[in-house]
Amino acid sequence: QVQLVESGGGLVQAGGSLRLSCAASGRSFRNYAMGWFRQAPGKEREFVATISLNGGHTVYADSMKGRFTISRDNAKNTVYLQMNSLKPEDTAVYYCAARPFTIATDEADFGSWGQGTQVTVSS
Repeated sequence: QVQLVESGGGLVQAGGSLRLSCAASGRSFRNYAMGWFRQAPGKEREFVATISLNGGHTVYADSMKGRFTISRDNAKNTVYLQMNSLKPEDTAVYYCAARPFTIATDEADFGSWGQGTQVTVSS
C-alpha cells in the first residue's frame, strides 16, 4: 500500500480558491489511481474526483464539475485538487485515497487513505 499525506487546507472566503496536495510515499505511485473524497460535519463521506494513472482520465462529482480540478505529478508522487469558486457548503475534511490501477468513485474501492485536511469556507 501507499502512504498518503494531505496538505493545503485552511480557511477561505466564499468565492475564493485553495489547492490541496496529497504526497504519496513509495516508488509505485504511478501504478495507483487517485481520488479525493470529503466529509462534512454530520454527513457521510462523499466522492469528489478521481484521476487515472497517467492523468488522462478524470471523473468528478456533479456538484464539483467546472469548479474543481484534479491533477497529478508522477515525478513528484503528488496528486492535487484545485478548488475554485468555493462555497460554504464545500466546508469539509478532504481526504486523498489510492487504489491500484483503475479509477473508481466508490470509497469502498480505495484501500489507502490519508488523514484528511480541513477546508472551511466562510460566507
